[in-house]
Amino acid sequence: MNIVVIGGAGFIGSHLVDRLLAEGHDVDVIDDLSSGSLANLADARTAGSAPTGGALKIHHIDAASDEGDSLIGMRRPDLIYQLALFSRRDRSPRSQGRGFEAALATMEAARRHTIPKVVTTLPASSLYGQPASAILPVKEGEISPRGVRGVVARAVVDLMSTYRERDMIEFTALAVSSAYGPRQAATGGVVAAFLAAHENGDAPEFDGDGRQTRDFVFIDDVVDALVRAGERGSGLVINVGTGTQTTVRDLWSAIDGGAGPDPVIGRERADDLPRFAVSPVRARIHLGWSPWTSLADGLARTRH
Repeated sequence: MNIVVIGGAGFIGSHLVDRLLAEGHDVDVIDDLSSGSLANLADARTAGSAPTGGALKIHHIDAASDEGDSLIGMRRPDLIYQLALFSRRDRSPRSQGRGFEAALATMEAARRHTIPKVVTTLPASSLYGQPASAILPVKEGEISPRGVRGVVARAVVDLMSTYRERDMIEFTALAVSSAYGPRQAATGGVVAAFLAAHENGDAPEFDGDGRQTRDFVFIDDVVDALVRAGERGSGLVINVGTGTQTTVRDLWSAIDGGAGPDPVIGRERADDLPRFAVSPVRARIHLGWSPWTSLADGLARTRH
C-alpha cells in the first residue's frame, strides 16, 4: 500500500511510520516540523533506504497548503493518517482552529483525489466531559466536549461523518488516552515529564495533590490500533486505552521508587479531570485490538 502520514515526524506519527515501513508499505510523511522532528525519523530513514521493506519519502510542507493537496493528488495514497490536528504544546483557541482547518483540508483532498479512507487521532480526555467515577472506564457514547479542544474534536468527527455520508470517504477516529513511550518530549505528557525530572534529579510538579487518575497506554499499543484502523472500524469513534486508572502519585512512585525528591504540590487546574480512563471494549470488537503492555513494562522500555 501507498500511505500518507500527516504529522509523521511527531511522537505517535514516527512510531507509526516505523511499523508501516516494516510491513512493506510505501510511506510519504507530510510534516511542517512545527512540533515534530526529523530526529524522530532517524530509524525510519534507515529502514526506508534498505532493499527490504517499504520506501520512505519526507516532505517538509504544510499538509493544509496547496502544495500539500498537490502532493496527495500526485501520490494518490490508499490511506491517509492525519495525526497533526491537536498540538500538545499549543492549546490556544487559534491552534485549535487551525486543527479544524487541517481536518477540513485533509477531507477535501481525500474527496478531490478519491482517497478511500482517513484515520485520525483525537484527545480522549477532551471528548467525554467530566465523567463520574461510577461510569469509568468511559465508553464511546454521546460526545460531551470539555473545553474548546473538545468542541473542535467533536466538530472534526461531525466533519468526517459528513464526508462519509456525502462523498463515501471512510474514516476512523481513535480517541487516545495518555499515550507515552520513547521519543516523547518532556512537554508531551506527564510520563515523559516525570522521566525527565527523575533523570535530572529534579522534583516533579503535581497539579494538585497527585491523586487524579489517568489511563496510560504505551505507544506500541497505540500504533497497533492505528494500523488495524486502516482496514477496520469505519465510521466510528473508537477509544484506545487500557481501561485502568493510575494516579499521578503512583506513576511517580513507579518511576522514582521513593529515592528522589518529594514532588512539588501545585495548584489544581480549574478544568482538570479528577479521574479518567477509557473502555477498550469497542476497540476489541471492531478492531480486534486490546492493550498488552503493562505500565511497568512500558516504563522500562521507555527508559531504554
